[in-house]
This record gives sequence, structure tokens and C-alpha cells, in this order.
Amino acid sequence: MDQQIKNMNAKRILVIDDHVLFREGLIGLFRSNPDFVVVADVGTVFEGIEKARLYRPDIILMDFSLPDGTGLDATRAILPILPDCKIIFLTVYETEEKLVSAIRLGAKGYMLKNIAGSNLISSLYALERGELAFSRKMMSQAISYLARDTQPAQEQENLLSRLSGREMDVLKELDSGATNLEIAQHLFLSENTVKHHIRNILNKLKLKNRREAASLARQYGLTSTYQPKNTHSSS
Repeated sequence: MDQQIKNMNAKRILVIDDHVLFREGLIGLFRSNPDFVVVADVGTVFEGIEKARLYRPDIILMDFSLPDGTGLDATRAILPILPDCKIIFLTVYETEEKLVSAIRLGAKGYMLKNIAGSNLISSLYALERGELAFSRKMMSQAISYLARDTQPAQEQENLLSRLSGREMDVLKELDSGATNLEIAQHLFLSENTVKHHIRNILNKLKLKNRREAASLARQYGLTSTYQPKNTHSSS
């Protein structure tokens, strides 16, 4: 706490990591820098959430894997309480999926534990300039992953443009769980015409069945206000 007294503007840091030696190393690193102060260090998700509520840190340095959950679990719980808190993952996990999951939840950084202390400090200063705390390698991996991840959605949007107006109408109805007969009555079509439209929808969108079509309709907000009495779909 002496560090905080010397500099009342010091950024308050909470360390969440189940390796005591690693936590002690971080505490030692920041002890020599008056711009940062470690207000608490804990080893579990539960303790991390409790200390975040108590100390309201500016920055959280957090491992991905913890004994009672993951850093993602802690992030989900902490950010609604402290939306301005900057969560940085310090982990041994280099997988793109974990990195992107952290970004999507609102983390401001993701770095490997083998980072040099001076580079970590520089990254935390960069946070105050509105930058993200990612190494070039991790940022490159995130961009590559997100680019690949959006391709299927873009392809599906292009496929939707292949549907006729009536086929779009039928696609909206599939989400309601209506039978072919109910869809026909609602859209003033024959049941055979509805079956024909559904076959076309599955072929054009490269889907296996009407369940997948209904899921796609929900994904793009193509839902009907129709509430069928019979929720059993016919083939």
C-alpha cells in the first residue's frame, strides 16, 4: 500500500493466477514501478470476482485456466460490474480459439507468460493510450481466425440472395415449427407448393433438413409471428 500512497494515480492491479510463484513475480515487478500497485492477488475465479468487487481494480492480469473455472468465467462476471476495468490474459495457451473468445468477451489484452517484464509494463502503459495489449503474433492470429470465422456467414448471406420472395416467406415460417399444411394455410398456398419451396430452400442453402433451415432463419432474424397449434413438423 506504500506504493499507492506515494502515487495516488497509480493504476490498481488485481492478479488472478493459481501459481503462487508467478503471482509473486508480478508483485515484485510492479513494486519497483510507482505507476502501478497490486491491490490483491488470488488463485481462483471465485476469489477473483470477490476481490474485483472489493478493490475495483483498473487492470486485471488473469490466467486462462483456473482451478474452479476459466478466466472467461471471471470476465463474464466482472465486466458487468466493472465495465471500465481492463482485463489482460496472461497465459500459456496460444490457441486462436481461446484468444478470440477472450476478445469477444471484452478482454483488452492476451499475452503469453513468457513475455518480458519490460514488455508487459509497456503494454499496460499502452492501454492508457487506448491501445490493446497484444503481441504482434497473437494479434496476427486473432485477425486470421476472425477472417476465417466470418467466411461461412458471408457465404450464407450470399446464398440467401438466391431465394425467391416466396421461398423467403416459407423460410421464415419454418422457425415457428409449423407443419407444411399450417404454412400453406398461413401463406395461402397449396401444401405441395410449400413442400416444393422447402426442397428448393434446402438445396439452395445447402442444408440437410428443415431443422437446419429453421436455425438459419433464427440466426438472421427471419422469424414469423405465426403461432401454429401443431408443433410437429412434417417432412
